[in-house]
Amino acid sequence: MMSQATHRVLIIGVGSIGERHLRCFLKTGRAVLGFVETRTEQAAELRGRYPQVLSFSSLGAALEQTWDVAVIATPAPLHIPQALDLIRRQIHLLIEKPLGTSLEQVDELQSARLQSSSVCGVAYVYRAHPVLAEMRAAIQTGEFGRPVQLIANCGQNFPTYRPSYDRIYYADRKLGGGAVQDALTHIVNLGEWFVGPIEKVVSDLGHLVLPRVTVEDTVHVLARHGAVLANYSLNQHQAPNEITFTIVCEHGTLRYEHHLNRWRVMTAPESPWQDFAFPPMERDEWFLRQANSFLDAVEGKSQPLCSVEDALNTLKVNLAILRSAETQMWCQVSSLKD
Repeated sequence: MMSQATHRVLIIGVGSIGERHLRCFLKTGRAVLGFVETRTEQAAELRGRYPQVLSFSSLGAALEQTWDVAVIATPAPLHIPQALDLIRRQIHLLIEKPLGTSLEQVDELQSARLQSSSVCGVAYVYRAHPVLAEMRAAIQTGEFGRPVQLIANCGQNFPTYRPSYDRIYYADRKLGGGAVQDALTHIVNLGEWFVGPIEKVVSDLGHLVLPRVTVEDTVHVLARHGAVLANYSLNQHQAPNEITFTIVCEHGTLRYEHHLNRWRVMTAPESPWQDFAFPPMERDEWFLRQANSFLDAVEGKSQPLCSVEDALNTLKVNLAILRSAETQMWCQVSSLKD
């Protein structure tokens, strides 16, 4: 049975990801929804699909009403400025990834959070995936010893899944576009969730295939999570839509296979993999889990899946990867100042 709708949730920006948040917060049965969309045609289409949802043509108009939760799904450079406005109004915030595209106003955001009772989280949705959560919990038991190496290999044909990629934020790195800030940031954040913060990186990237854009579509990164050595590889033009995410521990190797919706472990050479398979999942299911988890955090039942502090370190890693590619040198994440 669905819970009674008790929260007033405002979705700010309803492009592809914003509409998914809208749809999934509705599915929780725990919220009354509104959205802000400045594009007239887009707003009209959404009103047709979601007649039960309030709509506003500006954030100012929406804030004439009372909201206890807001989801910021606007272009990345607007995330922190909008978060500052909303957090000072004591509104709980779920901010889309990445947290931003620079460290401008980060100190101001941290200061505002200390003076506010608002719950704040960042929507790195892989942390809501049950397969990954189970694999991480298995590592945390200590049964396989300490993690020593991480290997992530990711690829898909991006235009297949986002046909308008060349007409949206993706085409402009300043708006959060390119493979590093759009796709790799999810995997980097996932790696930090599993084995701790990245301390330094060296990277190479390039625009190799995707037509009608000049931002990078292929990235290779070597990273250090403290004592853990890591290798991240991602492209946005291959035919297979696959992610493999491997953690090598002292006494076992664990691997997440996104395209097969399973994790597996091998503990002895030449032994068979032990598989832990899950039923197929629609992408909305992750976002529904994320929405329910965030509402639980608002109600004091748990902490956000990804804190602002965690997302800030991932933002610094994004910037370090881009800087390293430009300089062709290792970049210390701590050298990027708030």
